[in-house]
Parts: sequence; C-alpha cells; structure tokens
Amino acid sequence: MRYSYEFKRKCVEMYRQGILPDTPDGVSKKIFRDTVRKWVRIEDAQGPEALKHKSQNKVWSVEEKYELVSQVLAGNSIKSVSFNAGISDGNLYQWIRKYKIYGYNGLIDKKKGRKSKNPAMKTINYNNSRKLEESEYEELIRLRAENEYIKSEIEVIKKEIALREEKEAALLKAKKQRSSKNSAKKDIN
Repeated sequence: MRYSYEFKRKCVEMYRQGILPDTPDGVSKKIFRDTVRKWVRIEDAQGPEALKHKSQNKVWSVEEKYELVSQVLAGNSIKSVSFNAGISDGNLYQWIRKYKIYGYNGLIDKKKGRKSKNPAMKTINYNNSRKLEESEYEELIRLRAENEYIKSEIEVIKKEIALREEKEAALLKAKKQRSSKNSAKKDIN
C-alpha cells in the first residue's frame, strides 16, 4: 500500500506522542506498526523530507556503494546503514553480496537485458567519445590490423585441425574395413 506524505507525518507524530495510529483496512496490525517504526527511524536519520515520494530513484556511484559496504563490513548493522543512507536494506545486502563475490568490480552497474545477437547492431555513443590523438589513432589502426591477422591465423589453425581429424578418421575407417575383409577371408578358408 502506498501512503501519502501527510499520512506518514501524522503517524510519526502520533507514535512520538505514544499513541498508536489506527491500522488501515487490509493491512495487518504488526506490519503497519513495523512500517510506522521504520518511518520514525528514517525521519530521525534523514529528516522529514525523506518520507516524501521521490519522482526518480537515486543513481549510486561505485564509490558511494563502496562507502556503504565498507561501513557494514566495519561492523555497523545493515539496517542502520541503510536507514542513514535512505536505501532499502535488501538493496544494500545485494551490494555487500556482490562485493564479497566479485570485489570492487561487483559494485559497477552492468548493462541490463539480453545481449544482442547481431554485434553490428550495437550502437556507439559518439557524444561521450573524445578525439583521439594521432599516435593513439595510429596505434588503434595497428592493433585492429593485428587483431584481424590473429583471427585469420586462428581460423587457419582450426581448419588444419579439422582436416587432420578428417584424415585420421578416414584412415581409421579404411583400416577397419581392411581388417573386416581379412577376417572374412580367414572365415572362408
């Protein structure tokens, strides 16, 4: 259920006065009381503006994520760090799990969605690209040519291996046929 900012503020004020607000229909009493306590902690940590609905989620940088993860790893509780930062404890837990598995690189946001089947359709963001210096441009051309050469070498090696395997399979087949003919001759004699 989504509550208005005014309703949240009213519930927090009533809670601070020692009065439990009336539970809305369709919500269990325990869950609603836990939610009100959560609102009180959020307001204590960040002020009353934190209870307002945000039109857009905050995009966290890798350094900010690392700072929060390091606070938890230093001994602070996940709940207290998440309340102070204004994020859900589940989100912080995911960052900690990724940090433990992948290290600092686990905190970097990855592209979402399925990978393109056609790599030629990938778009290049020309707005963020900077101009290359002449030496960098020459090195880029040299590296691309070297990359193509290595790819073609790999293809040649793969074809050689396939031909060698094909030849060996043909020799093995011929050997089996000869041995079966020889065994058939022995049976006749």
